[in-house]
Amino acid sequence: MAEARRKSPAQTSNQSTLEAFSPNHSDLALGPGPHWPDQQGSNMTPPDDRRRDNRKGPGTGPDLDRRGFLGVTVAGAALLGAAREIRAAAPEETTMRDPRAPVDVRLHVNGQDHRLALDPRTTLLDALREHIGLTGAKKGCDQGQCGACTMLVDGTRVLGCFTLAVMAEGHHVTTIEGLASNGRLHPMQQAFVDQDAFQCGYCTPGQIMSAVACVQEGHATGDADIREYMSGNLCRCAAYPNIVAAINQAKREMGRA
Repeated sequence: MAEARRKSPAQTSNQSTLEAFSPNHSDLALGPGPHWPDQQGSNMTPPDDRRRDNRKGPGTGPDLDRRGFLGVTVAGAALLGAAREIRAAAPEETTMRDPRAPVDVRLHVNGQDHRLALDPRTTLLDALREHIGLTGAKKGCDQGQCGACTMLVDGTRVLGCFTLAVMAEGHHVTTIEGLASNGRLHPMQQAFVDQDAFQCGYCTPGQIMSAVACVQEGHATGDADIREYMSGNLCRCAAYPNIVAAINQAKREMGRA
């Protein structure tokens, strides 16, 4: 029977392994006997107390419950007060404005003022043609490629299809209708007639407006310069040689090269 009570080699090995890897191997003691020494001589606590200690934290235990409750209540009240102050300080929400709603626009075109109510997305070209009735500037490609819609804004040539009408507010806009004075053609207009610088005439208003700016900018010193600085205006009738001749004629009468 004594031999039967002896531990098998496997049990002995398991016991050694547990003792090697468990610092408090008395927790894992096998067999009867006290597992926990007297607390006066040891820092170890009973299992029940240790589990209770591990559960301790904010809001646990009678005292901590009171403290945690008071802390949460005070913090919540402070956050609520801060939120109310932020809301009171924030500006009142306004209804979003319809981006398509008409806006008042004042355009100064050919020496005259025009007050219009326009969709803010309206181009200067459409404002002139559809709202003011000046149809001299033509809508060709409507993509800024052909130059048929060229006009002057403060003396600078712009593409009407690429310029919003609201952007021209407060500026002086000149179209082909505004070049003639007292029934007399502008020198550039007369030169286009004299040099037969057009055929179908669809691109002619844009060609003339661009040619006027080309001379005023000082870019008409020679044929090569004229072709370069007029390259943004296309003529499907291929009247380019006559257009160059017209510009050379007009620049002498305009008094600038």
